[in-house]
Order: sequence, then C-alpha cells, then structure tokens
Amino acid sequence: MSRSKIIIVEGAQGAGKTTITDYLRYVIKHTNLYRLSGISDATPTGLEKSKKMYFDLLEYMKKMENLDINLLFDRTFFTEECYCRLGKKEYSFTEVYDKLLKMFSELDFDIYYFTLYLADVQEYENRLKREGKVEPAYAKFTAENSIAQQNMYLKMADEIKEKYPNIKVVNIETGKDIELTKKELLDILN
Repeated sequence: MSRSKIIIVEGAQGAGKTTITDYLRYVIKHTNLYRLSGISDATPTGLEKSKKMYFDLLEYMKKMENLDINLLFDRTFFTEECYCRLGKKEYSFTEVYDKLLKMFSELDFDIYYFTLYLADVQEYENRLKREGKVEPAYAKFTAENSIAQQNMYLKMADEIKEKYPNIKVVNIETGKDIELTKKELLDILN
C-alpha cells in the first residue's frame, strides 16, 4: 500500500487555490479538503492563537498517518509566515514556522507543497474583482498585494525545496488553460 498524501496548496489571493483544491478533492480518492483562513488578529495576541492552532493542526495530521486518507489543505501555517514576512502582522512568526515546518517534514505521508502563481501578474486585476467580499485590512484584495504575496510564496517554496528534499515542492503557473493545469497536477500526484 502506498502512503497517503498531504497536499498543501498555497498562493496569492486570486491565484486559483479554490478552483484547484475543489478539483483535487473530487478527483483523488479518499481526500479530505481543509480550507483554512488563519487568524485575523494581527496583534501579538494573534501570535499565541496562531501557535496553538497550527501546533494542534500538526498533531491532527500526525494522528491521520496510516489511515489511507489524503489530506488536502487550501492554506496552512505557510500563509501566516507569508503575511508576517510581508509586515501585515505586528509580530514575527518565523521561529514558530521553522518548528512547524520541521514537524511537517517528518510526517509519514507523501508530502506535496504547491505554490500557485501567475506569470502575467496583471491577470490579478481581473481575478480579484470580488463584489461584496469582506476581507480584513491586512488581506485587502488588490493586485499589488497579490503580487507581493506571490513573490514571497515563491521565495518560501525555494527555501522549503532547499531545506527539506522529502517535500515535493512544485510551482504551478495557473494563467494557462485550466484543463492543462489540472492535467499537470494529476501527472505530478500520480
């Protein structure tokens, strides 16, 4: 029996995470989808909440080992680190992130970390037209914010790839035909 998978999908607002994770949820058997939005508290109190939430999440993942269930996440603690590195929070998350990442890399799963990005960053203007959507100030949907997030996520992906070779780190360009993107993902995961 092959090991189950943990699939993390990260990327800027508008990169296509919802589309991709919804698709993967339905085409990969025995897959549970988790959509995390993080802690909206940008104060130091938010750091304590985030620490608790993400260490508990890693414990949950650990409990799911060897159950023949794939875990698919639309955002996790990587998002918290990205937002903190961009100065969107009043605290640093890096010390916690490093511990979480080490624990994550030691899980008994085939681990995939996908960063979704747009080669044509101007496409964010079209994708972020979200009428009536309410978002916290630190996560305001603008092309400028998405481009900064994208650059940070790509940098973080490179760091993960270098430090943890057992994590399959793949950057997926989502500006092409969606069917090509879906095929690319399935080729990687099969």
